[in-house]
Amino acid sequence: MNTVLSRANSLFAFSLSVMAALTFGCFVTTAFKDRRVPVDIHVSKVMLKNVDDFTGPRERSDLGFLTFDISADLEPIFDWNVKQLFLYLSAEYATKSNSLNQVVLWDRIVLRGENTKLNLRDMKSKYFFFDDGNGLRSNKNVTLTLSWNVVPNAGILPLVAGSGHISLPFPDQYEATKSY
Repeated sequence: MNTVLSRANSLFAFSLSVMAALTFGCFVTTAFKDRRVPVDIHVSKVMLKNVDDFTGPRERSDLGFLTFDISADLEPIFDWNVKQLFLYLSAEYATKSNSLNQVVLWDRIVLRGENTKLNLRDMKSKYFFFDDGNGLRSNKNVTLTLSWNVVPNAGILPLVAGSGHISLPFPDQYEATKSY
């Protein structure tokens, strides 16, 4: 005869199997959804300084400062399987020493239920835009892209780039002013 513990074990194992099947069903219903939305990025100010780099040999490195605007409606991304979005603005550029440089300039977490319409004006970089040398000066192709990670309730963690980016040139001269 089955004891109470063996019946509880059977019930628990069956419940876990049903929950696993439901979780997989949750994942499958939203796994193939296109999570790209149009993004409008506008840069109003670009400034470049040559500063001491204290992380390595005593050399000077380029430090970029950007003032930018971002507009996007993230509402179509949210469905019942999305818990939050991790947004980040990244800059990509090539230099003589590296064919691909990627720097995250700004980020934000948008939770379900919060305002999903981004209309950010005169934002400044949250993180330093350092180059490990002098690759920003006179660089004619620095591309800014807003991307996001979709954090689901169940399933994989997709990395999505917004359908809109901007390429901008950096100045030929360094700024002499002390303040940003």
